[in-house]
Amino acid sequence: MGRGVRGAGPTSRLLPLLLLLRLARGGAAGEPGADGLDVCATCHEHATCQQREGKRICICNYGFVGNGRTQCVDKNECQFGATVVCGNHTSCHNTPGGFYCICLEGYRATNNNKTFIPNDGTFCTDIDECEVAGLCRHGGRCMNTPGSFECYCMDGYLPSNGSEPFHPTTDATSCTEINCGNPPEMRHAILVENHNSRLGGVARYVCQEGFESPGGKITSVCTEKGTWRESTLTCTEILTKINDVSVFNDTCVRWQMDSERIDSKIVYVISIKGQRLDPIESVHEERVKVTTDSRTPEVCLTLYPGTNYTVHISIAPPRRSVPAVIGFQTAENDILEDDGIFNISIFNETCLKLNRHSKKVGSEHMYQFTVLGQRWYLDNFSHATSFNFTTRERVPVVCLNLYPTTDYTVNVSLLRSPKPHSVQITIATPPAVKQIISNISGFNETCLRWNIIKTVDMEEMYLFHIWGQRWYQKEFVREMTFNISTSSQDPEVCLELHPGTNYNVSLRALSSELPVVVSLTTQITEPPLPEVEFFMVRGGPLPHLRLRKAKERNGPISSYQVLVLPLVLQSAFSCDSEGTSSFFSNTSDADGYVAAELLAKDVPDDAMEIPIGDRLYYGKYYNAPLKTGKDYCIILRITSEWNKVRRHSCAVWAQVKDSSLTLLQMVGVGLGSMAVVIILAFLSFSAV
Repeated sequence: MGRGVRGAGPTSRLLPLLLLLRLARGGAAGEPGADGLDVCATCHEHATCQQREGKRICICNYGFVGNGRTQCVDKNECQFGATVVCGNHTSCHNTPGGFYCICLEGYRATNNNKTFIPNDGTFCTDIDECEVAGLCRHGGRCMNTPGSFECYCMDGYLPSNGSEPFHPTTDATSCTEINCGNPPEMRHAILVENHNSRLGGVARYVCQEGFESPGGKITSVCTEKGTWRESTLTCTEILTKINDVSVFNDTCVRWQMDSERIDSKIVYVISIKGQRLDPIESVHEERVKVTTDSRTPEVCLTLYPGTNYTVHISIAPPRRSVPAVIGFQTAENDILEDDGIFNISIFNETCLKLNRHSKKVGSEHMYQFTVLGQRWYLDNFSHATSFNFTTRERVPVVCLNLYPTTDYTVNVSLLRSPKPHSVQITIATPPAVKQIISNISGFNETCLRWNIIKTVDMEEMYLFHIWGQRWYQKEFVREMTFNISTSSQDPEVCLELHPGTNYNVSLRALSSELPVVVSLTTQITEPPLPEVEFFMVRGGPLPHLRLRKAKERNGPISSYQVLVLPLVLQSAFSCDSEGTSSFFSNTSDADGYVAAELLAKDVPDDAMEIPIGDRLYYGKYYNAPLKTGKDYCIILRITSEWNKVRRHSCAVWAQVKDSSLTLLQMVGVGLGSMAVVIILAFLSFSAV
């Protein structure tokens, strides 16, 4: 009985299995339905035959709708709108049985792919286009907007060929540095200083002689509109009154000034008119100029004896005054012999008036002039001349041809006289009013050349006053003063200037009172080398890159980049190379890539750390993990950009040989392995 049961047991257990196989064959072939048709054979090409409640039915595939047999029409998931289906800032694209989403221009998908399906949490985030240096061209300032960006001009610049805001790809607008041009003319004022015509530049004026500004100093400022803001102050005329005119020593006159604002020398015009009864030289008319800064001026005149005089005293233009008049009669004098004595007075800066004491009329005299001039600031300068002068006049006038800014000693001797007499005077000529420097120009960035109007082979001294400023470094101010001497008529000089700086150079020949001002802009040079601690890594984890902010010694720092190169390319790498691209734009990393880019404004003053391969975006660049087993060279590059010039400096931060996983990657791999073990354990438990 037991054996029979055991012999029959396997067969009985196989019968249900055979029955199931039979049913499966019949189902796969498609058993006829109640109407004798094979239901599965009639399913639509976009439908699937399924078993439901003991019956086979045709059901349209996912993404299609219909009865499953005669109709399965694509379901348009995008019909509800891209915002509903894909999220904000997207476009929805329907496909047969599905759809996909694309971010609008100015946005990127958080999964870093061009297309996505939102069921994995991917959405579109704004792209900060302003992370790219120089996007708004020279002088432009980038401002990020949702899905785009706008450009504005920085302080010190104005838009040209358009208005703000502007877009560099669609507008011709560009930013030009504010230049107000020549400062405005001020009535009765002289421009004495104009450092520059850029934003904030100040032009300073002084009132012309005879005018004053009671309200204070007169200035004009270059504004952000590119125009000069004129001063509200003006130069008003000084009206001086001459009081208390009196006569002393028979032929001398003194007076007093009522003005309290005498801060420079005043030129007085003294008009003399005399009438005498003696028929010899019965009329005496003369005009004398006297220059002095005294508040009680006095002058001794050469007058005829026994003559009635009327003397008018006024101030020479451009000053104005209320003239004073005095009348008097000189004493009689019968002494007519010639004592050989004379004195000298100076007028018009280089003219001499010889006043003889002799009252003889018509006697001839010969004077010998010896002139020697030197300049205190030039050791090799000397101007010497001598000549004789013969005249019958009692008050002869001699005007000398003298050089400006020179100290002269003039010795005058009376020749062929019974009583020889000599007089020595000194004359200090003022600087020339006319500009003697012309055709000034710059070359080789820091050098100047110019022409000088002067006597050939005569030495000249030039005074330089130099100001240097940087818009990007407000605390930077450089000022220096020096002089040079040369006899060349086409001098040249090269200045020691800092790179990346705007300079104003004032140049004046000491023999002229008028300086010329010229602007120079020096280009930037390479920024300082990055301060990094070099690492050599062999098979171990890579330490964090410690980034220190560089000093802006040679120009403005614009950005910092971390470059990853195959180690074999280190010797051939050029720091000025612009061809390095992002990780995703290369099909392989054989040429290297930019792992991170930070704008200078985003780097703190102390330091910051950047882990290599942390899978984050720095700027527009993806910091990809290093591939294990490969050899790499990691370089830190500093970029300086200004005035359409770009300069770089680089330093090798690390050499990685047989690279391994970083600590962050190790944690990721560990968590992934743990997840696999948990899944396998769960499946095994479910099978039991």
